[in-house]
Amino acid sequence: MPEVRFEIRWPDQSVESCYSPSTVILQYLESGKDYPLADFVSRCDSALSEASERVRARYGYACSAASDQKEHINRQAAEQPAGSVHILRINS
Repeated sequence: MPEVRFEIRWPDQSVESCYSPSTVILQYLESGKDYPLADFVSRCDSALSEASERVRARYGYACSAASDQKEHINRQAAEQPAGSVHILRINS
């Protein structure tokens, strides 16, 4: 499956590289856009769940990397000040 890496800037201005095992993330996030923190988390939860299910449909098992990325995003978001997440770039 084609993997996608996307680079984000959190509300605290830290930058992080994230991973999706599927291009489905491109339906949820757009490079150069800002997303309110809660919206970003919701979009990532949906996209990474869908990506994991695509892996399951193709290979017979869910993608643990997608699950790990989802959990990491949720943990990081809980530590952020109010604000928006900026999508710096998406590499597919």
